[in-house]
Amino acid sequence: MTRPPLYVRRPFLAALIRQLPLLVVLVAVAVGLLLVTFEHWRRGLFVVALALVGGGLLRLLLPERRVGFLAVRSRPVDVVLMAGVGVVLGGVALAIPSA
Repeated sequence: MTRPPLYVRRPFLAALIRQLPLLVVLVAVAVGLLLVTFEHWRRGLFVVALALVGGGLLRLLLPERRVGFLAVRSRPVDVVLMAGVGVVLGGVALAIPSA
């Protein structure tokens, strides 16, 4: 006797697992914004930049059925936009001199 798949037995858990890459990126962005809020803006922006680059890497490496809502457009467009914005934001965070 075979067990039914997870999405039949526990649909909420299966949906949560499917959105795990997006959740990881959003939590990292939230941590970065929290750092910015507490006046560690350079570290916070760098954490946000790393989260975006990581999101781009997740979008590049994970299969379509595992990536969840990180897949918005085609894979090349998503990867270039997320990783590109992350690299630019990281460069800006490092280039601005501290006061």
